[in-house]
Amino acid sequence: MWFRSYFGVPSSITAPDGRPVNALRGFLDAVATVITREQPHRLVVCRDDDWRPQWRVDLVPSYKAHRVVQENPGDEPDVEEVPDDLTPQVDMIMEILDAFGIATAGAPDHEADDVLGTLADRERRDPVVVVSGDRDLLQVVRDEPTPVRVLYLGRGLAKATTFGPVEVADTYGVPVDRAGAAYAELALLRGDPSDGLPGVAGVGEKTASSLLTKYGSLEAILAAAEDATSKLTRAHRTKLRSAADYIAKAAPVVRVATDAAVTFSTTDDTLPLAAAHPRKVVELAERYGVSSSIGRLQKALDALP
Repeated sequence: MWFRSYFGVPSSITAPDGRPVNALRGFLDAVATVITREQPHRLVVCRDDDWRPQWRVDLVPSYKAHRVVQENPGDEPDVEEVPDDLTPQVDMIMEILDAFGIATAGAPDHEADDVLGTLADRERRDPVVVVSGDRDLLQVVRDEPTPVRVLYLGRGLAKATTFGPVEVADTYGVPVDRAGAAYAELALLRGDPSDGLPGVAGVGEKTASSLLTKYGSLEAILAAAEDATSKLTRAHRTKLRSAADYIAKAAPVVRVATDAAVTFSTTDDTLPLAAAHPRKVVELAERYGVSSSIGRLQKALDALP
């Protein structure tokens, strides 16, 4: 969300000392909008404590390889190419969230997606809304034991779409009874250039969808590929068998983890109705020139039931 804010809010938005705060302002405004829209009483901002976990790279070396900094030969191999003006703003965001008492969470050797997936999977008390612009999170949707929905920001927050199992099934042509898991299998088969995942050669989204609709699961598709009596076409059989090694290795890479060792910044993820440290919030708002955004965030909190 702060990447989207960075690129969506003009870089001319600066603090009194001239530092860019476009991502900070955009993120705070987005959080206020989400709170107003969803009316949550618990909220966690999930972090990328490891944006490119080594265990995923070991399985699929091309995973996010195109996002690695290449400018200096001495750079660490897993340093993400991030705009220079954005990194300091992430620290600003964390400062303000901490001053408000809004929980953040991360996990060693895991991405933010895995933190979201783990928290959603283990929730047994409240309905969950996962807010993300990453389609990978569509695999976490479910109805039971507690509903999990994804507020997908692909076209921006103003045009955000809520996905549950029915919406995922209707949009991507996967079985509704296992829509989340089937979406992950569809993503594995079609690949994802944005993550450096090639997919199965010659199998695009439509083909993956039709195969999942016909056979119900990736496991059943692979069984059909090995069954000479199945009705799977020779071409599909050849493509799938040729990609068997890739499929086996990519499956855990594509799947969002549900067992990450998540740690929290606070002991309680209840969304505070007022800042935990009001003087600190005022100080930071003035220092960074985001008093209006802080005001909008507080207004959203004031309107909660």
